[in-house]
Amino acid sequence: MPTPPLAGGTAGPAALRPLIDTVLTALHDGATLRGGPLPAGGPDTTTPRTRTATHPLIPDHGTGPHHALRALITALAQGAADPAHPHCAAHLHTPPLALAAAADLAASALNPSMDSWDQAPAASALEADLTSALATEIYPHTPSPDAVITTGGTEANQLALLLARERHGPVQTVCGANAHHSIARAAWLLGLPEPVVIPAPTGTLDLTALDDALTELHRPLLVIATAGTTDTGEIDPLDAIADLCTTHDAELHIDAAYGGPLLLSPTHRPLLHGLDRAHSVTLDLHKLGWQPASAGLLAVPEHHHLTPLHHHAPYLNADDDTEAGLPDLLGRSLRTTRRPDALKIAVTLQALGRTGLADLIDRTIATAHHLADLITHTPTLDLYDHPTISTVLFRPTDADDHTVATVRRTLLQRGHAVLGRAHAQGRLWLKATLLNPHTTPQDLQTLLDLVTATTTDLLTGPPADLLTHPTPHPTEGDTPR
Repeated sequence: MPTPPLAGGTAGPAALRPLIDTVLTALHDGATLRGGPLPAGGPDTTTPRTRTATHPLIPDHGTGPHHALRALITALAQGAADPAHPHCAAHLHTPPLALAAAADLAASALNPSMDSWDQAPAASALEADLTSALATEIYPHTPSPDAVITTGGTEANQLALLLARERHGPVQTVCGANAHHSIARAAWLLGLPEPVVIPAPTGTLDLTALDDALTELHRPLLVIATAGTTDTGEIDPLDAIADLCTTHDAELHIDAAYGGPLLLSPTHRPLLHGLDRAHSVTLDLHKLGWQPASAGLLAVPEHHHLTPLHHHAPYLNADDDTEAGLPDLLGRSLRTTRRPDALKIAVTLQALGRTGLADLIDRTIATAHHLADLITHTPTLDLYDHPTISTVLFRPTDADDHTVATVRRTLLQRGHAVLGRAHAQGRLWLKATLLNPHTTPQDLQTLLDLVTATTTDLLTGPPADLLTHPTPHPTEGDTPR
């Protein structure tokens, strides 16, 4: 077998062209075989089919690039939960824009490593400019805001707690019951006290309870507010929380992994009033930014707030190299080798501009409100509340929690829809997290029809048979299986 070609250099593009064509064909074929938002049959069907199609993973003699690409990518696409399908709406798992995925291909082909300038001359300059520009969106009134790119909200939240610890020692974190699970995990990882959890009975952090807690707790304190909760998509009262932090001499971190991109929409930006008062902000553009994962950021109001991340490794940032003018990149992350995730973000921002991104955001939120309206006009369904961003909770009327959970699993088993689950007001709800700007009103109606038909099946038919031998019940507009 000849030596395989490389992706980089002047010869790389010619080697990539036929391989990309094979990849695109395999993606199409796999999606066609799947025929819906996820494969029907559940793990008992998908796992053996995938293993059969991809076995052996390490053969004695290679099958060649086109065969391997066809076999594995077709199998992966056939067995995917496809966020580009309008009925795949369970999680903050976005359908990436084609242009962002194309940019990601270039990042993979060039393969710069963002831990030293001599591995990423142009990519390091692009990342510095991008992080500064995005930090300025969050902190428009400070002279030198900055941000670092992360793998997502979890890493960004961890960095926020780390920076607070480096400023003040073992800070006591204070967060709402609506906060992301990564806050408690970060405190545990960093050896900090277990977070004090404030009630959030209406989905947002209770201000009176926060005031009482901050009055009683010992300093130093770090309050965590959330702009876009994972369960309901609600936004804490950021300005009021910032006022309490000022009164009680506490620092504030805002986890805006979900809601942060609302800054780019003139229509919805007021929902984030007070965001710039935080000592740090988490942003995640592989949610409401339509980027392939990963595309997270942690922003701070002043560049020097990132100084504790500085690290010295002589082979990467020798003092004399830095003094000679080579940028020191190790303080831009806790990771060493990392991808140039700034490229796909920068391509998207430049291609669409503020107005293009605002249109995507506004369109997606309008779709969520339309779904909520459809639910309110469906007598067999109950709506939790109208959405703050793009998360809609609903449930079959008069169903108990067991039925709600079984409806969700049955839809998964049949391959008809991917809906999430969330607890609110003491009950279990189906969760539709809408992130696909191409979703139509008919797509939404079909989704609700699927939920209604599945609920009827469960309440009138034998549950055991439905769960072990599900049969498709397509409704109008549903993909036949």
